Amino acid sequence: MNENSLYKVSTHSNQLAKQDALIAQSLEKEWGYGQLLSILIRRKFWFMGTFVGTLAGAIFLTLITQPVYQSSMQILVESNYQSKPSNQTGSEAPEDRFADSNVQVDLTTQLQVLTGSEALLRVVERLKPDYPDLTLKELRLSLSFSPVYGPDHTGKGRVATKVLAAEYISSSPEKAEHILRTILSVYQLYNLEQQKLRLSKGLAFIDEQLPEVRRSVLEAEAALKVFRSGSSVIDPETQAQAAAAALERIKTERQALDAQYREAYASYTSVQHQIQLSPSQARTSARLSESSRYQALLNQIQQTELQLAQKRQTLTRDHPDIVNLLNERQDQLTLLQQEVRRVVGAEAGSLPNSTDQLNVGQLGKNDLTLVSQLTELQKTLGSLKARDLSLAQTEAKLTAELKKYPELMAQFNRLQPEVSTRRQTLQKLLEARQELGLEIARGGFDWQVVEAPQLGVQISPNVKRNLLLGAVVGLFLGAIAAFVRDAMDDKFHTSDDLSHQFPLPLLGAIPELSVTDLKESLVLFSSTHHSSLTTPELFQWQPLREALDLIYTNIQLLQNNHPYKTLMITSAGPGEGKSTLALGLAISAARLDQRVLVIDADLRKPSLHHMFNLNNHKGLSTLLMGDISLAELQSTPQWVYMRWDESDLDQETLPPSDLSIDVLTAGPLSADPVKLLSLERLREVVKAFEDSYDLILIDSPPVLGVVDSIPIGLGCDGVVMVGRMKQVTRVDLSKAISAHEKLNVIGLVANGVNQTHKSYSYLKA
Repeated sequence: MNENSLYKVSTHSNQLAKQDALIAQSLEKEWGYGQLLSILIRRKFWFMGTFVGTLAGAIFLTLITQPVYQSSMQILVESNYQSKPSNQTGSEAPEDRFADSNVQVDLTTQLQVLTGSEALLRVVERLKPDYPDLTLKELRLSLSFSPVYGPDHTGKGRVATKVLAAEYISSSPEKAEHILRTILSVYQLYNLEQQKLRLSKGLAFIDEQLPEVRRSVLEAEAALKVFRSGSSVIDPETQAQAAAAALERIKTERQALDAQYREAYASYTSVQHQIQLSPSQARTSARLSESSRYQALLNQIQQTELQLAQKRQTLTRDHPDIVNLLNERQDQLTLLQQEVRRVVGAEAGSLPNSTDQLNVGQLGKNDLTLVSQLTELQKTLGSLKARDLSLAQTEAKLTAELKKYPELMAQFNRLQPEVSTRRQTLQKLLEARQELGLEIARGGFDWQVVEAPQLGVQISPNVKRNLLLGAVVGLFLGAIAAFVRDAMDDKFHTSDDLSHQFPLPLLGAIPELSVTDLKESLVLFSSTHHSSLTTPELFQWQPLREALDLIYTNIQLLQNNHPYKTLMITSAGPGEGKSTLALGLAISAARLDQRVLVIDADLRKPSLHHMFNLNNHKGLSTLLMGDISLAELQSTPQWVYMRWDESDLDQETLPPSDLSIDVLTAGPLSADPVKLLSLERLREVVKAFEDSYDLILIDSPPVLGVVDSIPIGLGCDGVVMVGRMKQVTRVDLSKAISAHEKLNVIGLVANGVNQTHKSYSYLKA
């Protein structure tokens, strides 16, 4: 494979990648206001026709519609037994003593009453003499009620009032007023009758229920009385709470007594440890210490003991003096014991042995104080212990009492609510009986006329409203008609449609030939076949020339390192401007000093030789059929000379230029063009011209219906497809692009595009 083939493969791969990217971009396309407006402008006749037809229909319906009249009135619905503000400070008026200030007017209920069949049937019966054809259905359809709203205290919002608005629609203004007046009189009478009937039924029901309710109240109260008598309890819950509180206080007091007892016992132990005596011994020692006789005997015994000790130092034990002293001491001890019994009495048994009795009763002042404290502490401990015992007995009693309260409370809770409920029921019945009696006396709701029925005013047909509605509907239907017609049209109309439909770059747009612009350029043309206007003068038309230059520039921008040497120009169908595009691109390249060859490869309906009045005796078919030399092959193209007139530019700075291109006509027609356009032979012919020209443009047959363009495109570096706006369809162009899927289709060109702006041109100084 040579270098040129490798370049073609690489270029084709790059182009496929670009196409994939463009496909992704096309999927994200969204409709904008500009596209919608362009559709409306393009389908303006459909839009305007539908709009005018709808508006005319609205005018016609307005003219033939029978006039409709509406009469209205307003009714104030207010309760008669609502309390009124009193003028007396701190007192109520007698008539408001039993009034309820919370009574609210239920407008929903009142509206239901107004539209009920019973009331409306009375209206129909009363109107029968005047309007015998009036029916309940007709009355309901023509009659309507609605609440009236007024401004709130701020003046910004709206609040509902007690006023109801009634409207009646009829073909006669007098009939509408008459029917409303009849409705008002029937409603006022019907309201009073229904109110009294309803209240009387309610009063009778209450009187029937009162004896049974009173009996049930007495039964419930008797059961509660029996319970209280049997259990000696008025309110178990209250008494249980009091007992629980007392029990809690006793527990708290016992805790405090326990703390006091511990404190007193600690003091008692400390004092007893200091005197080393039991309480009874301490009391005995204290009494003996305070007895003078006991103290005197102790002194005598001590003196005797002293004498005895002195004698023993010099005398023996059996000496008469020692014996006498011993006898004397024994007598003194006997007297001492007698004194102890006399002083101590019953507590003498708690004294120590006779050997230690001499130490008893010899307490000092501090010891006596301790003995006194010990005695007081012993009394305190006894008192605290007795108090705690009493509290413990009370606590046990309260605990046993609390255990029976749950059952009593359960019984009380069953009886007490029953009594309360039955009493409340009785109270409500009595209050309801009083209110119903008062309401019967006052007459229930009072319906007052705020605005009396008036003569009916015309409400239909409304000319302004109908015309406005017809215009709005006409615009809507016209837009729908335009969009539907455009959706049914499969042809392309703008270059944007072409670029958005296919994932190929749009190389440019050729403007539609304008009669005015061509006349200004002094170019003669036929107004019926724009595609035949391909004379050299035609290509000097500035908008066409600039468009072709832009297309050629875009093709150059698509080139990579290797420029396109051969390009095939084709289209989906005939008459779409492929020959014009091929010649235009040739002229744009020639103006850039490039050597250009244009080949007419349409062997079925060739056209290039007609455009330049060239000889068609020899051409492409001649080169494809026979074996000819290279020199003869290269001399077959015919030279076309054009005087390129830059008349719109400054002649002093840009003088006229000479352009020349070579054209290889199609040659004599062949009976079998498909066989003649073989890929190998066509490549040899094109290869023979590549060294002599910078650019070779091949004008191929249309794609659809024939297969001639496929072998031609396989031998070219790229394929450019052109489509004429308002002629080529989406289906045809899609088929054409799909047929060339394996070719290197580099882009699309839109032909016959309406100019949206004038081309920029140089101005003379």
